[in-house]
Amino acid sequence: MKLKERIIRQIAATGPISVADYMAMCLFDRDEGYYTNREPFGKDGDFVTAPEVSQIFGELIGVWCVNTWQALGSPAEFVLCEIGPGRGTLMKDLLRAANKIAPNFTQAARIYMVEISGRLEQIQKAILAKHGTSIIWKQHFNDVGSGPLILIANELFDAIPSRQFVKTNGSFAERVIALDEQMNLTFAIGSGSIDEGLPPGSDIAPEGSIFEVAPARDALMHEIAARIHRDRGAALVFDYGHLHQGFGDTLQALSRHNAVDVLHIPGAADLTTHVDFHSLALAARAEGCKTGAMTQGEFLLAMGLLDRAGALGRRKSVEVQDKIRLDVERLAAPEQMGTLFKTLCVADTATHVFPFASN
Repeated sequence: MKLKERIIRQIAATGPISVADYMAMCLFDRDEGYYTNREPFGKDGDFVTAPEVSQIFGELIGVWCVNTWQALGSPAEFVLCEIGPGRGTLMKDLLRAANKIAPNFTQAARIYMVEISGRLEQIQKAILAKHGTSIIWKQHFNDVGSGPLILIANELFDAIPSRQFVKTNGSFAERVIALDEQMNLTFAIGSGSIDEGLPPGSDIAPEGSIFEVAPARDALMHEIAARIHRDRGAALVFDYGHLHQGFGDTLQALSRHNAVDVLHIPGAADLTTHVDFHSLALAARAEGCKTGAMTQGEFLLAMGLLDRAGALGRRKSVEVQDKIRLDVERLAAPEQMGTLFKTLCVADTATHVFPFASN
């Protein structure tokens, strides 16, 4: 039975489901979930992530990781972890750059890849084959080994399901997925409500305003930050989203690089909502960590994006130089990924990580 039919039958039998439950079924269903059955990344997939745009992205993250390791006192053994590693491109470029800068870094690293998709795990193993058995794959972050932690997550949190609440008759009620008279999936207003945690201005927000909240995202950040607080370390998170809480419907479905109807073909398109970095930062600080946030463009420029691009293009053909320039613009230009994507750094209070997360 197709996933859409199973969702319709479930709603018919037990009632409407939350947006979060719908996202979870579409993305992670064992048989037909988007991430369990597809290779979504790259030109031939549904979207292109920053590591797939240019090797420079992963290289600069490698520089950041080495800086962080040194800020931790260059421990002889530490954990390097990536959650949601995609095709493995980011880790490949990260390790190549880090090994050139500080070979001792890669020798000291116990590398963990946290991946729930068996299909993507096999792709990652092929791309990272030269590292042999030095990389350990796990399905859950809490299975990652102990010790000082340097963690990377690129476009992870947007795919963790979120709930939506819509202002109706002066209060915020949960937005749900229900069935219309023709037994088609449709949005509706549920019985659940939210009173606490609304951003400022909720009382004057117009009717129909939508507020998104993602408890599962905050829970993961609590887990990461608690580990960093206990064992020391730092995490670097990239995703598209906002630095300040607000209102708006950011639920979207993407297929073949185009927006499609969220309810059309469950499991066949990527479903995401924008990440609330303010909420993630609050979760991290609640565990005793410090945080710093900025746009992706600001971060990459501070890490030497233009210098690395110049070095990469030196003595290359005009065509190669033009490609590098376009890639840099895509990663950092305000009208492309540079402003929409944000960077959050989380660190223990004793670790001073460039270029932010100071006390």
